[in-house]
Amino acid sequence: MHKLQAIIFAVLTAAPAAAHDAKPTAAQPNGWTYPFSCCSGFDCREIRDQAVVEGPRGYLIKLTGELIMSRDTRIKNSPDGQFHQCTVAGEATGRTICLFVPPRSF
Repeated sequence: MHKLQAIIFAVLTAAPAAAHDAKPTAAQPNGWTYPFSCCSGFDCREIRDQAVVEGPRGYLIKLTGELIMSRDTRIKNSPDGQFHQCTVAGEATGRTICLFVPPRSF
């Protein structure tokens, strides 16, 4: 096979990248899928409520000290009412790509 044909074959047969699913909860018994814009298959996970402090300016991620302002487009509604965080390379200390939040308490 010529080099160009091999490249074309590799591109056409490569599996598309896909997001992964959040674990099932009482609110979402079948789980739900993280959007691809937030997750490339391993970047997202549920985090404990205690890991995030909600305040009038936004959400403080305790582990990193990162403040995500209330109107930041990285904030998404959580389909299951739990916090979920998607970070660069899936690292707990990585920069937040998306933060799924339960309904606001104030």
